[in-house]
Amino acid sequence: MTGLPRAKTLGLVGCHACRLVCAPPAAHDDSRCPRCGTPLHQRQPHSLARAWALLLAGVIFYVPANLLPVMHTNMLGSGSDSTILEGVIEFWQSGSYGIALVIFIASVAVPCSKFLILGLLLLTAQRRSGWARHERTRLYRLVELVGYWSMLDVVVVGVVAGLVKFQALADIEPRLGILFFGAVVILTMLAAMQFDPRLIWDGETHERNS
Repeated sequence: MTGLPRAKTLGLVGCHACRLVCAPPAAHDDSRCPRCGTPLHQRQPHSLARAWALLLAGVIFYVPANLLPVMHTNMLGSGSDSTILEGVIEFWQSGSYGIALVIFIASVAVPCSKFLILGLLLLTAQRRSGWARHERTRLYRLVELVGYWSMLDVVVVGVVAGLVKFQALADIEPRLGILFFGAVVILTMLAAMQFDPRLIWDGETHERNS
């Protein structure tokens, strides 16, 4: 696998969106992919800087997303605010194990995993590391795939609030924390989009010749 020629060494450029291999754009030329119209670049400009900025912003927003309440529950005239983990515990204690598990995975396990994976990808790409390139590429594809399902907990809170409102003695309303968590999801998705996975393979030719 490592002996196969790469598009960059052949004087070609791969489209980051649809993977079509195209002729490289000329200097100061706004060339676009003939298939999907995405601008062509040997590497996305300032990819690492933008991805780092978005990732750090997501980590910062994740703090109030966990500290601030995400929903307000009012049952039999007694109301209380719940953070993400408090909501997980309440759903679990009430017997809603499926909802508790979904919220925990989507709100705690997945975001923390994405922070760690994106941080690893950015750090190793910045250092032009040759460590586990194939595995790191698979990790990037995993982050891309998981990103489409990252809003599950926000959807669950909305669905549960809608269902509970049909009951006369109970009510659930979203709180400020859910906005911060939605921002975390968007920021991590944008960070993954800004990261150019081709950077994982930079330096391979130099390492092979040295």
